[in-house]
Amino acid sequence: MRATGHLRMGTVDEPLTEPLRITFAEGRVDGEFRQVFGKMTAAPIRVGGTPLTLTPRYGGYSDFLSDDTRRGEFDIKFALGPAHRLPAMPPSGCSVGSEEDAVHLVLKDTVPTRVISKEPLVVAFGAQDTEFAAPGTSGCGPLSRALDRVLGLPSPTGANAFEMDVTVAVRPYL
Repeated sequence: MRATGHLRMGTVDEPLTEPLRITFAEGRVDGEFRQVFGKMTAAPIRVGGTPLTLTPRYGGYSDFLSDDTRRGEFDIKFALGPAHRLPAMPPSGCSVGSEEDAVHLVLKDTVPTRVISKEPLVVAFGAQDTEFAAPGTSGCGPLSRALDRVLGLPSPTGANAFEMDVTVAVRPYL
């Protein structure tokens, strides 16, 4: 899965121009639906007006089984880093959210699925979550309060949006 889009969370309002990539496998094993999360990679997002970046990271949960109410769900956290060298940089492990308190996204369709290619199968669709809450920073030590203030965190349900234009390449496993 490859996605670009837009993130609005607290005071952050930035395009996601570099693709977020997720590898996962899903299917039926002995008649039961199963999924395995593989890997997630993403480029840092520059937080305009600040010397900070947010890098999307896997938050410990994913479920991409779609139904009538959702496209899928996954937890994400955002590693905080400097856009350039600073005298007081966020420490390693500093993030918005954590695996214990991640941003939980429940994605809903915004653009219907369309087939881009049949061989190999590639589909595209739009999805978003405009109902998630964003926690404060975690693992940031004495910088937490200042970072939360700059980023407008925590941010309540309904004040945030994660919009994605998604392309999924499907490969069968034998």
